Amino acid sequence: MGVHIWGRLSSLNVRKVVWAAQETGVAFTRSDAGLSFGVVKTPEYLSMNPNALVPTLQDGDFVLWESNAIVRYLCAKYGNATLYPQDLAARFDAERWMDWQQTTLNRDSGAAFAQWFRTPAEKRDATVIARSTAATEPALAQLNDHLATRAYVGGEHFSMADIPAACDVHRWFGLPQPRPAWPHLERWFATILARPATRGVLDLPLS
Repeated sequence: MGVHIWGRLSSLNVRKVVWAAQETGVAFTRSDAGLSFGVVKTPEYLSMNPNALVPTLQDGDFVLWESNAIVRYLCAKYGNATLYPQDLAARFDAERWMDWQQTTLNRDSGAAFAQWFRTPAEKRDATVIARSTAATEPALAQLNDHLATRAYVGGEHFSMADIPAACDVHRWFGLPQPRPAWPHLERWFATILARPATRGVLDLPLS
């Protein structure tokens, strides 16, 4: 068995992993799982991922869950020294921003997305959206300021650090609500969207 990814592309975390695989050029297959696709509660899936979440990666006999860990693994094994920095300072700077995406940006932004795209209109809670927006906008302003002095999250070259953050920005920019102007963030994201490896990931509508 080669590289196989379990998870539906409507998941931000699955998008990270598929994009990372496409950046490396490794051949892979993918199976839909989660939400309406089911699968994640089956004994076979739970034996791979006891959290019953997506994504899960199979690489031969090796199984890995947690999306950012999978991104790191793919970039380290199948990428290059730019995608997965070899210099320890550069690598852990990338790691830092990947952790920030998961613990701050994703945590703050997810509620507004869930209200707009996963909640029936008659059941949406404007207070939840407002609270999520109030928390997310300062985080995106922080990323905008960071990008004022560098081309990419990790410096002058695209790396694994850009993948999780860009998936979150893609989701936030797709929400049907106004947002401030963040010129450095918008410049960076336009550069990200021009990458061929984002096709089939960041060009998909939110759902």
